[in-house]
Amino acid sequence: MKKLYAIFSLVLLCLVLSPLPSPQAGGEEVMKVQSAIEVLDEIMAIPETSIPPSLLSEAYGIAIFPGLLKAGFIVGGRYGVGVLSVRDEKRNWSNPAFFTIMGGSLGFQIGAQSTDVVLIFRTVRSLDSITSGKFTLGADAAAAAGPVGRRAEASTDLQLKAEILSYSRSRGLFAGVSLEGSSLQVDDKSNSAFYNMAGLTPMQILTSREIAAPPIAANLRQALARYANP
Repeated sequence: MKKLYAIFSLVLLCLVLSPLPSPQAGGEEVMKVQSAIEVLDEIMAIPETSIPPSLLSEAYGIAIFPGLLKAGFIVGGRYGVGVLSVRDEKRNWSNPAFFTIMGGSLGFQIGAQSTDVVLIFRTVRSLDSITSGKFTLGADAAAAAGPVGRRAEASTDLQLKAEILSYSRSRGLFAGVSLEGSSLQVDDKSNSAFYNMAGLTPMQILTSREIAAPPIAANLRQALARYANP
């Protein structure tokens, strides 16, 4: 009995002294990337209301903001965290960099609404601006509501050479939407958590193949290649 008690005490002592497992690094960020993949899959599943494949195939970069929250009473605002991936010279997609999107609006409104937002970057210049720091749609680069559907041809917005096309999905409805005045900013905290490394810049994330990323990053690259590569 004494021997059994001694063994039990030793096991208990080991359990007490053993460090508790730490939470998975970047757990929330991994879920955010997974949500971005699901948003893209669901949008492209319905050809009649999807982003035209021709626009995706020509895009230099794509940003997806799942579950952007719009809320307010009289004065409203929107906020969300999402990911941006860009193409390299071989047209391969990069690992994701995290950004926040913020904007405000005036008018009588009440309640809250969750919206998915997709941004299509059509020029290198617009990407250079966003990766350098804070960026405002419509001010730092021309932005316009994008056309939907596989049969969508060049619209007025496209003829105006908009650098960024914006889309939103809310309550099952997907359409081009104007997000002028919304600001995009690097989310350093999310980037550090996802890559388990502090001090990373967006350019390092988007251009380097040396930085280790969670497996979900490869899933996102594959999803983008599936829809955006000709």
